[in-house]
Amino acid sequence: MVHVGSINVAIVGVGNCASALVQGIEHYRDVEPDADIPGLLNPVLGGYHVGDLDVVCGFDIDERKVGRDVGEAIFADPNCALEVREEPPEVEAPVYMAPPADGRSPRMDEADEDDAFVVADRDPVDPAAKLAEHDVDVLVNLLPVGSQQATETWMQAALEAEVAVVNGIPVFVASEPSWAKRFTDADVPILGDDVKSQVGATITHRVLSNMFENRGVDVGETYQLNVGGNTDFLTLQDVERLDSKRTSKTEAVQSQLDEPLDEHDIKIAPSDYVPFLGDNKVAFIRMQGEGFLGAPVELEARLSVEDSPNSAGILTDAIRCAALAADEGRAGPIEGPSSLFFKRPPAQCTDEEALERMQAFVTETADGN
Repeated sequence: MVHVGSINVAIVGVGNCASALVQGIEHYRDVEPDADIPGLLNPVLGGYHVGDLDVVCGFDIDERKVGRDVGEAIFADPNCALEVREEPPEVEAPVYMAPPADGRSPRMDEADEDDAFVVADRDPVDPAAKLAEHDVDVLVNLLPVGSQQATETWMQAALEAEVAVVNGIPVFVASEPSWAKRFTDADVPILGDDVKSQVGATITHRVLSNMFENRGVDVGETYQLNVGGNTDFLTLQDVERLDSKRTSKTEAVQSQLDEPLDEHDIKIAPSDYVPFLGDNKVAFIRMQGEGFLGAPVELEARLSVEDSPNSAGILTDAIRCAALAADEGRAGPIEGPSSLFFKRPPAQCTDEEALERMQAFVTETADGN
């Protein structure tokens, strides 16, 4: 089945990841369907070209973004994502005032002026009404980490407006049974939770864990520590917002081990905010194991990436899978793509198995089965 037309996308949280996503859609809009483009996994996925993604509106609370076009707002402070365009893209999508709820961490008050949130003095819009007004097909949740109440507000809006969801943050919805049931009962698909990066700390740690297991080396202790300078890392200095992120990343690695490690033998968490790093994230991974004759095996790795493009590349595929699910009347958590694209999907499996499940899903939906 070749799909005709665009996928109308709404973005909640016009931050760094949104900036990379919007720039990426415009950057790759006209690539040939069979092109081999560095960084772009699938120019066409299930009949949808990456250029079929059409951002029609955004939602934020910062006065430097609200009321502007999405193409302009993505370059406003405190965003610091990589800019690949000399001029803002002409997206022609308004940024509306979102219900603030808990979308803003108190840590933002402690930041430098350019890095702090400046809450707009405007009345928030009705989320469900705006989704319906813009005929949104897929809602992408990119709120700050720990935005539990705000995320629940937008999930309810998506259910009311019957809009498919891609939940990019570690507030658990697709993997939380009560929310999963609500999406199933409403005949609305959802992918999530907490997007993996193309080559990020989590996927790297999973691959290394699999290698140890497959080569007969028992993992005894491991850690993954991450530092960065974007607003996500600043927000994560609020310990009340850290739990879900730590849970998501830890479960993603533990799921690859034959026997999960004791909590004292595994430590995975963002460890500090380093302002001058900007959107650059640096991950430090250490693994200690026991091989033949009990011989020690130790591995240390350092990974440096631009954080937001690393996630946005995956989101282009996740959005198209959400649209495919909606096209075919699928409802509730979409397990195949969620397992491949997200750290805490409804069902964990190896990355090889997840790729097979995602490809099977795309084949089934694209063929109309």
